[in-house]
Amino acid sequence: MNKEVFVLCDAATETVGKLNILGAFDNIYSRSSPATHPQCAIALRVRFNQIEKGEHKIRVNIVDEDGKLIMPSLDAKINVDFPQNMDSSIANLILNIHGLKIEKFGKYSVDLAIDGRQEASLPLNFIQVK
Repeated sequence: MNKEVFVLCDAATETVGKLNILGAFDNIYSRSSPATHPQCAIALRVRFNQIEKGEHKIRVNIVDEDGKLIMPSLDAKINVDFPQNMDSSIANLILNIHGLKIEKFGKYSVDLAIDGRQEASLPLNFIQVK
């Protein structure tokens, strides 16, 4: 398994195997806290090998510096199949988030687990501006 794309973005779409990403970011700016980011998405593209055919469980957690969830876990399942005569197959997944509320300024993490194993992590910074 190879994670080709794992990103927090403004929006993403998937059409016939093509993953389209708009506005990748890792900083959210605000004058005050708490703040709510109205709409964003997590886009994921994973390449699987033949031996990994079948269903895989995906979990994304957004946590604060203490490892506490700031919203419920995002859970999904993907079923990996292979086109004829192909050695690998990709799976695209888009998890939309509406109303991401962040209570305090600081550093956060967007954590990806596949089949219960931690696979990747993205920084997310909530920064105060004047």
